[in-house]
Amino acid sequence: MLELRPTCEHCNKPLPPDSLEARICSYECTFCAHCVDGLLGNVCPNCGGGFEPRPIRPARNWKNNNFLGNDPESTKLKHRPVDPDVHAQFSAAIKKIAADRR
Repeated sequence: MLELRPTCEHCNKPLPPDSLEARICSYECTFCAHCVDGLLGNVCPNCGGGFEPRPIRPARNWKNNNFLGNDPESTKLKHRPVDPDVHAQFSAAIKKIAADRR
């Protein structure tokens, strides 16, 4: 189940469970759209993968208790600001490769 991390790992912007700005990689590294599109260039600084919009967990119990009230968002912060120079070096070779081919 997705952890639904509460903030952007880089800028610490709040990303509540219903945020349309949240982006995740396949390891659930969580960043805001601004950081993904700008600083990160759609390259996860932790694994090199690409990002996708984070799904929004239903707020209401539509079926089988699969909803935010039963499975709340995480409260653990992972604030790990990215060093722009280090990320530029890391991502230089792989950012030209489509995210689905990395």
